[in-house]
Amino acid sequence: MSGGLLEGVKVVDLSSVVIGPLCTQILADHGAEVLKVESPEGDIGRWLSGRGRHHGMGPKFLHLNRNKRSICLDLKHPAGHAALLRLLADADVMTWNVRPAAMTRLRLSYEEVRRVNPRIVYCGMFGFGQDGPYAQVPAYDPIIQGAAGVAGLHEQAFGEPRYVPYVLADRTCGLIAVQMVAMALFHRERSGHGQSIEVPMFENMAVQVLTEHLYNRSFVPPLGEAGDPRLLNAFYAPSKTADGYISITANTDAQVFALMEEMGHAEFRQDPRFNSVTARFANVQAYFALRAEGLRRQSTAHWIGVCRRLDIPAAPYHTLESLVEDPHLQAVGLLQEREHPSEGRLVDIAQPNRLSGGARTDWRPAPRLGEHTGEILREAGFSPAEVDALLGSGAAHQAAPPQEVTA
Repeated sequence: MSGGLLEGVKVVDLSSVVIGPLCTQILADHGAEVLKVESPEGDIGRWLSGRGRHHGMGPKFLHLNRNKRSICLDLKHPAGHAALLRLLADADVMTWNVRPAAMTRLRLSYEEVRRVNPRIVYCGMFGFGQDGPYAQVPAYDPIIQGAAGVAGLHEQAFGEPRYVPYVLADRTCGLIAVQMVAMALFHRERSGHGQSIEVPMFENMAVQVLTEHLYNRSFVPPLGEAGDPRLLNAFYAPSKTADGYISITANTDAQVFALMEEMGHAEFRQDPRFNSVTARFANVQAYFALRAEGLRRQSTAHWIGVCRRLDIPAAPYHTLESLVEDPHLQAVGLLQEREHPSEGRLVDIAQPNRLSGGARTDWRPAPRLGEHTGEILREAGFSPAEVDALLGSGAAHQAAPPQEVTA
């Protein structure tokens, strides 16, 4: 028994890389039983995720696939396809993240799956909505960041288009998929009906960008240009101090006036350019420049102390190396060392959210490819002879015993 609010929910997960595995890991972390269905080649995320101690067990894969079991099936093999349908017969959720046309070719469209299980929540995550001209265009995270205007925001602010250096679109849309699955499960509890969910990455990221930056073009006719000038200002970045950087945001009049007085600008509150939120917004370039000049005069530690005293939002600026040493993250136990049976000692990134209704009580390390194939098939009612036949025909694959950990 796993514990957690989703205990008893069975997820058959055909997804790969980041968007789908992130979605199903969150479900698994909260108690769902996630069966990770992989082809004989395995989730490509196994190979795109950095150096590991063993092939196919890279660090990103380990962080996105804990609390799951892996079953390896060749879905192009008739017996492998039939085995998957038997797993789906009593599943609550099915997730996937290839183009819908590929699911149709695999005979795993929603109509085909719902014939096996009408109550299933069938969740597809893919690049583009199916009603537009991009429907069949392949997509990865940078394609979506470029198409949805994320890279363009960087160009507008800093003069050069850049992707955010983490898979922003995959991770944002994976979180949205969790919401959609949870709502569909809630609806099924009330109505008894399953349903199909589509999570198109392009449209979802366009929503994120446009709700922030459609701005004056939200009106008909437009009242001005698109783009929030405060967020697109070149000063909208970590601020330089005398010995490093600080992340600081003073928004209210009380916060701004107190900070500027610390910088020696007691006259600031009387200056018509800065004496209200509206005035500062209209003169954002001048305001940010004045603030930047003041911050450069003292150390980061000085300004952190000032902000704590004045209750102004601020935090240290972290690199990747310093982030893992942050005293707050250490105190809350976000990073925990655990032992993986084949990969040795690992740093695991804990679930940051808490639910008073209960949390998952066990912990499963990310699985090797096909590690649980026989176990899952037997639990689904396959006889020993049927399991042997599937393995012997190549329709299913079982992982070899784990190798010794190498340095």
